[in-house]
Formats: sequence, structure tokens, C-alpha cells
Amino acid sequence: MKLSQAQILHPESGLILVDKPREWTSHDVVNFVRRRFGFKKVGHCGTLDPNATGLLILVIGNATKIADFLSGEDKVYRTTMTLGSETDSHDSDGKVTVEKSWDHLDEERIRETFKDFLGTQDQVPPMVSAVKKNGKKLYELARKGLVVEREARKITVNSIDIHDITLPDIDFTMSCSKGTYVRTFCHDIGQELESAAHMSKLVRTHSGGFSLENALEVDTMKTWERDELLTHLIPLHKFLADRAAKEAQEF
Repeated sequence: MKLSQAQILHPESGLILVDKPREWTSHDVVNFVRRRFGFKKVGHCGTLDPNATGLLILVIGNATKIADFLSGEDKVYRTTMTLGSETDSHDSDGKVTVEKSWDHLDEERIRETFKDFLGTQDQVPPMVSAVKKNGKKLYELARKGLVVEREARKITVNSIDIHDITLPDIDFTMSCSKGTYVRTFCHDIGQELESAAHMSKLVRTHSGGFSLENALEVDTMKTWERDELLTHLIPLHKFLADRAAKEAQEF
């Protein structure tokens, strides 16, 4: 990540925090900001599925050069998992493939099983995902009715906080590393519980040092012109300076 001083200080280069609406893709948000406000370069840092909501970091102008860095930071999600059925996508958008009882489960077993999923582990990505296999995205193969072997990837679950267990639903917050599929986490928990499960709700609340509390609503942004949006831009130079100061303090 090499940026000149002129690139860093460019007045229209920086970050915008957006609360992604349900049924919008991450690219829908990028395209909306690009077209509505006339920016040439807009990117995002960490894809959210269409029916997920929450924090999406957009990078504008020269800030697109740090998109990979921002995408690589840990994320926090508020999630609802529903027991009783698996789907081919591991979330409520998919086709139900397995149904199993959850009558044998109690709160103690559920909490103990969640603890077993803390730390670094292997996770096999779902077929309905953008991971590539032999140059093809898995969801493209899934649309053709194909199921292929997928390589497991290393992920880390930093913490899990269970808020409510009202079966068949379990509401929890988890902090995890880049590349973690929360819907697959729910699917795998269901199997470990000798039942079945899928993710029924997902909200990203944090990404790196940024919080959903500071994100902009798309409906509000629709009423703005470019100058007003720029007042909410986190300048690239400010972000880099703040990050350097934080790292120096931690050191």
C-alpha cells in the first residue's frame, strides 16, 4: 500500500460508512454512490449477502488502494440461527435440504457446543458463495445444480456472546476473522448439535475499528447532493493518521 502525499491529501478520497439495506447487494450500494454522487472510483470492504444488513465500508477515490487492508480486519455480527432445517445456501434464502428435530436440546448443551467453536478452525465454504473453484465461482456451479468438493479455509472465531435462546431460534453476537461464513458457522453448529440449522438473520455491527452506529442510511443519502455527502466523508489522511497513532500507542 504505497500512496503519495498528494494522493493521501486529495480532498475527495476517503471512507463512507453505510448501513446496507436488506435486498441490496454490496455492489448495489457501490453503484448507487458512484452514480448518485458522480465519483469515478468507489469500492467496498467486505461483501454482505443481499438479505444481510449492517455496516459496509465504502472507499472513495484514492482510498480504494486500502480496500484490501480494510477488508482483512476482523468483523462483528449480530446473528439469529434457526434450528430444525438446513438449506443449500446455509441461510433462509436457500432451499431446505434437511429437516431434523431439536427437541433433545437444552440451553446447557447449546452453550457448551458454541464454546467448542471458539478459536482457529477449518471451515468449508458453502456452495452458494463467491469462492472460486477452477476459475468458476461456486454459486455459478450451484446454479447449474453442481456440488463440488471445496477446500477448507482457516478462520478464527474470537468471541461468541449468546443473547437469547428461544428455541428454535438462538440470537448471538460473534467476532471473527476475514473470510468467515457466519451462515456456514450456523450450519456446522446445527450438525454438531445432532440437529439441523441455518442462519435466519445477520447484521454486521463492526468492521475493524468502525461501528454501525456511525453508518449512514441509504434512504437519507438519497436526499443529498454531492457536497452534503462529502461532509460525512472520513478523509483518507485522517484515517491513516489515526491508525498510525493507534498502532504507535499499542506498541
